[in-house]
Amino acid sequence: MTRQPKERGSASIEAAVGVPAFILFIGLIIFAGRLAIAHNAVQASAAEAARTASIARTQPEAIAQATSSAAASLTNQNVNCLSQRVQVDTAGFAAPAGTEATVTATVTCVVNLSDLSVPGVPGSRTVTATMTSPIDTYRER
Repeated sequence: MTRQPKERGSASIEAAVGVPAFILFIGLIIFAGRLAIAHNAVQASAAEAARTASIARTQPEAIAQATSSAAASLTNQNVNCLSQRVQVDTAGFAAPAGTEATVTATVTCVVNLSDLSVPGVPGSRTVTATMTSPIDTYRER
């Protein structure tokens, strides 16, 4: 009969290696989820801004309404942006009535990730989305 080698302390070593690796894995899943949610929210915000700008009557009105609707959309979706920027291309308003034209809105949000204490995860990440909406072809411009 041979004696089995003693495995005293092996569970402690496995826990010392496995638990931090598991916590890191969970942290990376949370990081990826937060980025996916932020990306979807910024896309929705850009779509809202483009649509709002496309139904405005003038270029300055389109820019103002798109900026405020994008900010409201991000706030309503609880996205924690350190800074946000909305750029609206209203060149379509210069097109004569009867021609196809569009308005494009680009929303950029610097997402705050500093509350995640995961090694290798940056404190913030920039998420950008661009959406286009048509302007009514036959309306007065």
